[in-house]
Amino acid sequence: MPITPDQKDWTWVLSRPCPDCAFDVATATPATVPGIIKSLLPRWRAALRRPDAAQRSTPDSWSVLEYAAHVRDVFALFDQRLHLMLDVDNAEFADWDQDAAALDSGYASADPAVVSAELTAEGEQIAASFAAAPESEWSRTGRRSNGSAFTVLTFSQYLLHDVVHHTHDIDA
Repeated sequence: MPITPDQKDWTWVLSRPCPDCAFDVATATPATVPGIIKSLLPRWRAALRRPDAAQRSTPDSWSVLEYAAHVRDVFALFDQRLHLMLDVDNAEFADWDQDAAALDSGYASADPAVVSAELTAEGEQIAASFAAAPESEWSRTGRRSNGSAFTVLTFSQYLLHDVVHHTHDIDA
């Protein structure tokens, strides 16, 4: 069952702490991404072992399983986009509809053990990619089709907020 799509432009988290999860992106850099992501992976694996991981707590929010599949895909997408930013001047990102991805990829009916392994692998991959990004490249740019612009630095912050926020969602 689809949920009402989130229409928010979450780029505001780049200018102030998130009131929901309390994460302040100003504390993050591409150099801190690997450690933070790796520290969160055990929480995701534990959450996916819960007997109710596939159950939605409310009809209008994703289950732990759906959030985990989303985070797995976010890791993969951001890894592709990070490499694009590092390889192409003023990189442009293709549109990605996270709600369509949830339906098309069957997040709700996925195997939690498979999602856990994939989320871990994708998390380790994006962590390695940020670890390899030299500080001299943190000002390289990319933008979404809606005009939202990022540097490698703000891109790392935006990614971390997404992951931390959804970790907060599954812990709530």
